[in-house]
Amino acid sequence: MKIAPNKMKHNIMKVYKLLSPAKLGKIELDNRVVMAPMTRSRALQNIPNALMAHYYAQRAGAGLIITEGTSPSPNGLGYARIPGIFNEEQTEGWKLTTQAVHDKGGKIFVQLMHTGRVSHMLNMPEEAKIMAPSAVQAKGQMWTDAKQMQDFPVPVAMTQEEIQTTKQEYVDAAKNAIAAGFDGVELHGANGYLMEQFLSPASNKRTDEYGGTVENRCRFIIEVVAAASDAIGKDRIGIRLSPFGVANDMPNYPGISEVYDHLSNELNRLGILYIHLADHSAMGAPVVPLSIKLQVRNNFKNSLILSGGYDLEHAENDVHSNFAELVAFGRPFIDNPDLVERFRHNWPISTEPDASLFYSAGEKGYSDYPVYSMSDEHELA
Repeated sequence: MKIAPNKMKHNIMKVYKLLSPAKLGKIELDNRVVMAPMTRSRALQNIPNALMAHYYAQRAGAGLIITEGTSPSPNGLGYARIPGIFNEEQTEGWKLTTQAVHDKGGKIFVQLMHTGRVSHMLNMPEEAKIMAPSAVQAKGQMWTDAKQMQDFPVPVAMTQEEIQTTKQEYVDAAKNAIAAGFDGVELHGANGYLMEQFLSPASNKRTDEYGGTVENRCRFIIEVVAAASDAIGKDRIGIRLSPFGVANDMPNYPGISEVYDHLSNELNRLGILYIHLADHSAMGAPVVPLSIKLQVRNNFKNSLILSGGYDLEHAENDVHSNFAELVAFGRPFIDNPDLVERFRHNWPISTEPDASLFYSAGEKGYSDYPVYSMSDEHELA
């Protein structure tokens, strides 16, 4: 296990705003550290289970946990072993996790992720359908347990009726989330999944009111956000966005700034709880220009969560300067279940999670990473 060196001596305690209590709307958070959503593929038969509850409870020291992407529909179960929240068994399964996190004093939102064209039928129920704004195939492949890596298929262009049905699925899933005990819902409008597929002219070739202009391409997201807000309350809704992200064949396009300017203004008008803005440049994507981040910061008056390649000092700078209310960490939480305590006590941070086990099916590489012990200091000698 590789350990990142300390920047300070153990007996020097620095006071960090990042680690101080905060309010997210009406929700009291113990600190401003967010555990970012990360697909981990442990939901056998797409049902949340006790192993997942244990994993999230181990990380309940985060001020807020946002779960892995969770499908609101059979049609959104594009990856192997990802959870859903569209039926009673899944909703009951998630209660194990929310109870476990709440018992540890944590707060947790579920991320609703419809994969759209980023799917394969070998990962989905027989009755499911791979749908997208337009019949545009994504370049690349995805893992299937049955036949390993497979090309993305050509999706079916959604009909008007299917668009309305899909919006209702988001609403029903949001209601299920509250019934399961979640503190709120994050809608996944990033990383090349269905919502972002509507935003991009590369994947959205529609000529009706959901395609063409910036306003039309933003319409699906705005309508889902509005309907979910009406269903469970705008103070329980957040959204993740990734301008300039290129995941899942989302090439950059002219007018990105105009899209996120319009979208952030509309989300502000709807009054939702937060925008979670992801910058994937640490993983090889283009850097999100500061102008875009400032644009969203200025347009949107409620909380802003920033994520992407942060360490403690960078996160502290952005929180201390009020650039963001909260900062999300992803991979550091994989092999540092006690990440916040490591920050607080200036303990070393493990920096080598086993990537070969990120999406496997068992506890190995998932819930078996240890919390820090002072006896570990001997390993650094």
